[in-house]
Amino acid sequence: MDVSTAIDPVVLITHSAAEEIRSLLQKPLNAGKVFRVYVEQGGCSGMQYSMTFDEKRADDCSGEMHGVSVLVDPFSAQYLRGAVVDFSDSLTGGGFKITNPNARQSCGCGKSFTA
Repeated sequence: MDVSTAIDPVVLITHSAAEEIRSLLQKPLNAGKVFRVYVEQGGCSGMQYSMTFDEKRADDCSGEMHGVSVLVDPFSAQYLRGAVVDFSDSLTGGGFKITNPNARQSCGCGKSFTA
C-alpha cells in the first residue's frame, strides 16, 4: 500500500541531500537499491534515526524528490511525517541531518529523539 504521494511525501529531501544520495547510489554495493529512512528504538532519547539503501517492500510509503526515491516503513512513517533530510559537507558537524517536527525533544548529537 503506497500511502504517500508526490504531493504529500512522508519525508522531504533537500537538494544537497539528494545530490549526496545520488552519489552514494553509484557505488556497486548500493546498485539497484533505494534510499530508506527509518526510526528504531535506541539512542540517548529513546528513538533514533537510521538511513540505509534497501529494497522496496509492499507496505512501504514512497516518495520522490530531486530525482531521488525515498522509502519509509509504516511504523517509521508515524514518527517521520514532515521530517526533512539535509546534508552538509562541512568539516564540523557535516553529514546527514534530520529535522523532525514530531520530535518533542532531541539529544545533543541530533541522531535520536523523543516522540
